[in-house]
Amino acid sequence: MTALAAIFVFLIVIFLHELGHFTVAKIVGIKVNELSIGMGPRFYHKKYGDTEYSIRALPIGGYVKMEGEDEESDDPRGFSKKSPLARIAVVAAGAIMNFILAIIVLSIVSFMIGEPTTTISEIIDNSPAELAGLEPGDKIISISGKDINSWDDIVEAIENSNTETQLEIMIERNNDIMSIQVTPRNEDGRNVIGIVPKGEGNFITAVKEGFSNTAYFIKLMTNFITTAFKGNVSADDLSGPLGVISAVNQAANQGIISLLYLLGFISVNLGFINLLPFPALDGGRIVFLIVELLRGKPIDPKKEGLIHFIGLILLFALMIFVTYNDILRTNLF
Repeated sequence: MTALAAIFVFLIVIFLHELGHFTVAKIVGIKVNELSIGMGPRFYHKKYGDTEYSIRALPIGGYVKMEGEDEESDDPRGFSKKSPLARIAVVAAGAIMNFILAIIVLSIVSFMIGEPTTTISEIIDNSPAELAGLEPGDKIISISGKDINSWDDIVEAIENSNTETQLEIMIERNNDIMSIQVTPRNEDGRNVIGIVPKGEGNFITAVKEGFSNTAYFIKLMTNFITTAFKGNVSADDLSGPLGVISAVNQAANQGIISLLYLLGFISVNLGFINLLPFPALDGGRIVFLIVELLRGKPIDPKKEGLIHFIGLILLFALMIFVTYNDILRTNLF
């Protein structure tokens, strides 16, 4: 189950990232020689038109090989023959596709969870609500004379209450109106009565939550990078493929909602990291293209290639380090 869940997460995130590069490259007229999902030995390939489609053994990466991207080419459909803006669009498309995937997945999660309503779906054991006689299915109409129109109204009324004073909660149960007296309890600095709202799927709200959660994850990543530059990040805060697999295992055991939520988080991470202005990453390539756009001529390809090669070596070194750290942390052996 862990293997299937991990492969599912890795493949969908990587596939859509590479599909972004591939689709925009085709749109702007760049010849794509190969679209590969996975790394290492190739066990399936099929050529359609100018492009060879490959599936490789290790589902931890992928690539789009475009004509003239890393070599000299006289083909008018070569990567280097297109305008800087067209090439920036191609390079940025992978990360943008990851953000789109995150918005879609997190919107689905929000829709599955549902928007909290004023109807109770669950009563916490030994809570004030259980002791007072509230039941799942009860619809809260008012609290201490204040009309209730949303779950936020319920939270506000309970949190602003006094734990020494009973709340009069008017509910609708089986088409009957009832009054129940409940005394809140203070837990972790908040007044609660121990109820869980029933969720109701709402498409518009779910999409808003999808955008909101994606923006929140981007903010988290920005804060993490800022903290890292200040030297306040330890090795335990970094994680590679093995760490991701461990997280996927935990999420899969908790159910499809947790797995999809993690998928959205990983997709945002991949998109964000790829846009960092570091050599060998998409963001590093975009920096060179912006410089070319401003200068009116490209940087010496040999110099750019050397810089990207050095960046790639550093990235491989980082990957080896975090993988070793993951092995120690997860007690793999």
